[in-house]
Amino acid sequence: MSVTRRRFLQGSGLAIAASAIGCKASALTDTGVRSVARTLVGVASVDGAGVHLTRIIGHSAITDLDPFVLLDRIHSSDPAEYVRGFPDHPHRGFETVTVMLEGRIRHRDSRGNHGVITGGGAQWMTAGRGIVHSEIPDQSEGLLSGFQLWVNLPAREKMRAQEYQDLAPARLAEARLSSAGSIARVIAGDAAGALGPVLERATQPLLCTVTLEDDTPFVVDVPRAHNAFVFVHSGEIEIGSPARPTLVKEGSIAILDGGSRIRLRANSRRSVALIAAGRPLHEPIVRRGPFVMNTAAEIEKAFDDYRRGTLDV
Repeated sequence: MSVTRRRFLQGSGLAIAASAIGCKASALTDTGVRSVARTLVGVASVDGAGVHLTRIIGHSAITDLDPFVLLDRIHSSDPAEYVRGFPDHPHRGFETVTVMLEGRIRHRDSRGNHGVITGGGAQWMTAGRGIVHSEIPDQSEGLLSGFQLWVNLPAREKMRAQEYQDLAPARLAEARLSSAGSIARVIAGDAAGALGPVLERATQPLLCTVTLEDDTPFVVDVPRAHNAFVFVHSGEIEIGSPARPTLVKEGSIAILDGGSRIRLRANSRRSVALIAAGRPLHEPIVRRGPFVMNTAAEIEKAFDDYRRGTLDV
């Protein structure tokens, strides 16, 4: 796949931040490497019209990781666990990021947008002041596998205009990491010179999937102020300094301490991980169902607007 390079951030003030943003593979010392603060397994849940999923962020053990307010994983070959999908439902105040590994999801919304997110692709939807949409599997058999990540918006942007960034597989940047075939696929940020296509966001997000085919370490640079996590989708991954790594197994999320680098190394077999980091907003978070706002009054207003049919106006 060809790698399309373009500017991720523009402007003199943001250019300085851009130099520190991204997932950059390099042969670095372990100075500043983030350690694992804690690991968690997700909670089995049923959402939408009967979709079986694992809630990784957004439950009692980890309500949020500012600016991330929810992370769900869908991974099933049983159509009964996913085929009915997520019929029409509203959002306001944040962004939804769908990352598809296998399968197909069809989306439609109240403003006339529609399309299909396919395996290897992604969608970054800014709900802003409000949207009503549906997400229904575009398949009746086979494996459906992927993630949905909710990224908070700052108070000043919660009522901004809605926006879609539909990212077909060919639009994601890809970096080859080793001769064995290890790769990083980048949605937002920079991995080994491959710039993800997501436009500038207030949270300066880094988001990529990494497939490690051998034990060559992969090191990603992150700003020290960012919160970060690694979710191990398959295999086993050592995270942290080579002198004192933490082994994180399939189905677990590693919440990381502070530092300027994240270091991953596959432990003896093929491993796949989702890596995310973002600038925390340090603002009040009030979440109720499909809305994420700053105050309870704003949540009540969102529900009232939805009932009146004016949520997306």
